[in-house]
Amino acid sequence: MTTAHSELSASASAIQIRAPDPAASNVSRGIVCMIIATVAFATTHALSKWLVGSYPVGQVMFSRSLVGFAACAAVLLPIHGTPVFATRIPAAHWMRGLSQSISQTFSVLAFSLMPLASAISINFSAPLWTALVAIIWLKERAGPARWAALIIGFSGVLIVANPGLDSLTLGAIFALLNAIMLGTVTVAVRGMTRTESVKTLLIWQLATVLVFHSLLLVFGVKWPMPRDLSLFVMAGLANLVGQVFWTKALMLAPATAVSPFFYFMLVWAAAIGFVVWGNVPTPALMVGSCIVVASGLFLLWHEAQAKKHARTA
Repeated sequence: MTTAHSELSASASAIQIRAPDPAASNVSRGIVCMIIATVAFATTHALSKWLVGSYPVGQVMFSRSLVGFAACAAVLLPIHGTPVFATRIPAAHWMRGLSQSISQTFSVLAFSLMPLASAISINFSAPLWTALVAIIWLKERAGPARWAALIIGFSGVLIVANPGLDSLTLGAIFALLNAIMLGTVTVAVRGMTRTESVKTLLIWQLATVLVFHSLLLVFGVKWPMPRDLSLFVMAGLANLVGQVFWTKALMLAPATAVSPFFYFMLVWAAAIGFVVWGNVPTPALMVGSCIVVASGLFLLWHEAQAKKHARTA
């Protein structure tokens, strides 16, 4: 990840694009960007899992947010200046930042308590929670196909979580809480894209998450070893690179074309978990992951079809 800053600079133009041009969509480039994003996110999660073994969770979260915000500001502010923060809905940004800071903290706690691939697989249930929250909160209609996908998807989550006779493991609980928070954030952000540019959403997200993660420092700070400083920086840059390339992928091509490749992150996580921690994927993980991924992909396809029919009606 030593080239993360150059990759971020090369992607700065993508941040400035407000909406994709369907006629100019480049599906192959979008897929490549999405795969790069999954590698970056898997790297972030692995580095965070490694660091929380020696440092307080709050310190890991704050340092990751600080590096990401500093790198993003170094690219955006010289080009756009402080007007990049201009917004009509500051309260919505603060609420989004609070939700995401909590979600990310739950995620790292889950990684610290269970295998990387298992936690990420449970995190992939976020689209299921998004759909469920949309049904309950936004009063969206849900037909039999949507409910079937939700029920089957959540059964896959239970297989991965592997609850015992008494309760779920603590790591699985944190992973589930992270997925629920991600689902609520996704629903809340839907309306924000109508008035906010991508660069404004990104800078506000990084700034607000940094503020909330700074509050976690009261739980302890440990001066890092010189060899670990680079890991803190790499975790922050990898997380930012993942967000930039994920955004760029969705700008280059339709979500239905590139979103399925986001699940490649599970492959990288399983590989890293095996090499670094010796975690061997269990049959329950593989079966449950397939069910969760399949349910998420079906929901993605189902929503795309519904929008298509709505436009042609």
